[in-house]
Amino acid sequence: MTDFSNQAAEATERMRQLFPATPLQRNDHLSNVYDADIWLKREDLSPVRSYKLRGAFNAMGKQADKDVFVCASAGNHAQGVAYVCRHLQKKGVIFMPVTTPEQKIRKTRLFGGAWVQVQLVGDYFDDTLRASQAYCAEVGGHFLSPFDDPDVIEGQATVTYEMLEQLGRSPDVFVVPVGGGGLSSSARRLLSERAPETEIFYVEPSGGKSLAAAVQAGAPIALEQVDTFVDGAAVAKMGVNTFAALKGIDADHVLDIPEDRICTTILDMLNTEGIVLEPAGALALDALKDLKDKIKGKTVVCVSSGGNFDFERLPEVKERAQRYAGVKKYFILRLPQRPGALKDFLGLLGPDDDIARFEYLKKSARNFGTVLLGIETSKPENFALLSERLEAAGMSIRDITGDEAMVDLII
Repeated sequence: MTDFSNQAAEATERMRQLFPATPLQRNDHLSNVYDADIWLKREDLSPVRSYKLRGAFNAMGKQADKDVFVCASAGNHAQGVAYVCRHLQKKGVIFMPVTTPEQKIRKTRLFGGAWVQVQLVGDYFDDTLRASQAYCAEVGGHFLSPFDDPDVIEGQATVTYEMLEQLGRSPDVFVVPVGGGGLSSSARRLLSERAPETEIFYVEPSGGKSLAAAVQAGAPIALEQVDTFVDGAAVAKMGVNTFAALKGIDADHVLDIPEDRICTTILDMLNTEGIVLEPAGALALDALKDLKDKIKGKTVVCVSSGGNFDFERLPEVKERAQRYAGVKKYFILRLPQRPGALKDFLGLLGPDDDIARFEYLKKSARNFGTVLLGIETSKPENFALLSERLEAAGMSIRDITGDEAMVDLII
């Protein structure tokens, strides 16, 4: 084996001190849907329900002489660091934004126990990061980057190394999610040595295309705006070390997935397979929709990178999935102000049309009232028929589902 392969092999062996290899499972449902041999590398089944544990353990194990480890994270990296602190019996100070959901704070404290202190600082992550780095310098601790660290990258390579050992052969296609690039850069380095014939696809959320921007610019650049819905992969700037391993990849192999579409995969895997995935954990699986013509008859491995899903988000996920599928829409309806108008409106609904929201926005109009209307139906084409019936009855209607400002303001 070459140098990086040897490093990954040794890191994988060390990993067994902490937890057994995560399963590589053939998924019959996805294999049938895409007429391919599809396997899932189940990082959502690690002790902290994400692969971040690997990079943290590898990096911290190589700095065992340090007394204090410091990181800034609102999610999986924090939980991975906390878990390893307890295992190594090392003090950890984890900085999290004040706005971090209580569930994530509790999990981090649970994993770290008495060895970890959580500091809530700043409304935004950049403030949290600055505070953590200042504290680290003050106490002479070791700062743990979530991705842009050679030892973290080496630790994440154990995902791909395990996959090759478990499959017993090289997959035709390997699909990996991308945030800061720790997992994806390690996969490229290892597969270029062990399985150069494997085609790699890199998947990031449409609201955080840091890899695509770096590939286009030839260097990591900061995005002006990031949609944080896919919080495990919503990174404004690709790492310097990670991009060094990704530089030169084919731009056609970098895919971006709309956030709302990811929600359809989260629900599909939950309802069909009973698999709980966070948005970043569903990225690689959702990308199969864009790859279906390229993967037919091939062996494909997708990394389900995380399962830390807060079920309080489920209503939002369902809402976004329905809107993406075109079976839920919002309208502004002008309803005549006369007796029987509401009854007439209800009579125009189709048998599969269900009112999800009905709210008068303007109650002082003499002739017409303005109504915010939310409707769920069984198939998208039902909306065109409803609109025709409403217009014919003199009830003008405006679809605002795609109006982001309007939806954010009133929905």
